[in-house]
Amino acid sequence: MTAEALRVTSCPELRIVDVWFDPACPYSWLTARWLREAARVRPLEPRWHLMSLALLNEDGDDDSEGDRGGYLMVPVRVGAAVRHHHGHEALGRFHASLWAGLGSPGGGGGRAGRWINDPVLALAHAGLPTELAAAGTSTVYDEELRASHAEAVRLLGPGAGTPVVAVGDPAQPYRLLSAFFGPVVSRVPKGEEAGRLWDGTLLVAGIPGFHELKGRPADPDPDVTGSDVGLA
Repeated sequence: MTAEALRVTSCPELRIVDVWFDPACPYSWLTARWLREAARVRPLEPRWHLMSLALLNEDGDDDSEGDRGGYLMVPVRVGAAVRHHHGHEALGRFHASLWAGLGSPGGGGGRAGRWINDPVLALAHAGLPTELAAAGTSTVYDEELRASHAEAVRLLGPGAGTPVVAVGDPAQPYRLLSAFFGPVVSRVPKGEEAGRLWDGTLLVAGIPGFHELKGRPADPDPDVTGSDVGLA
């Protein structure tokens, strides 16, 4: 029996995969797209949570993100409002819509320089109230955002980056099997390739004492283009 046939006939139980991300981070977006692709060929279900690059860097001496104006807090605050009022699936739709190709690049609707869309446009595209965009310049949801961020950091320590992924035990949903940063990809694996990356990531992350594995340096201009497999 082939490995593929074994996988189909054994009907493995669904794994809940908790994902913490900053919606403005292009590499987090690519990881999210990979997980959606992997979910098409492996029994996994992502649940979306927030963390923040700005909060990761707020106690450091240097602004490694070059965000002196505090703009990185805008999309993640809007995301916190979305999750508060509409849940994690809506947060996933908002995230996908932030990176969707809305209109022509550089025009009134599209993203220029391969960065995120205007949150108002993203909210409308995701079928969410555009009034939530006002949260981007408000501190109303900061307590929830900081609590979610702290949960991600607790899993991996203060050196964690975004995204953080945690995988539960199918037999005991509240038992954590493994947690890891990334994986960082510069393009999105599709189909069985996405499934194999999932298998390998679970394998190495589940080995006691395993800490880090790196490939070549990440592409400074990752391919964030292309359609998402779904907005859920």
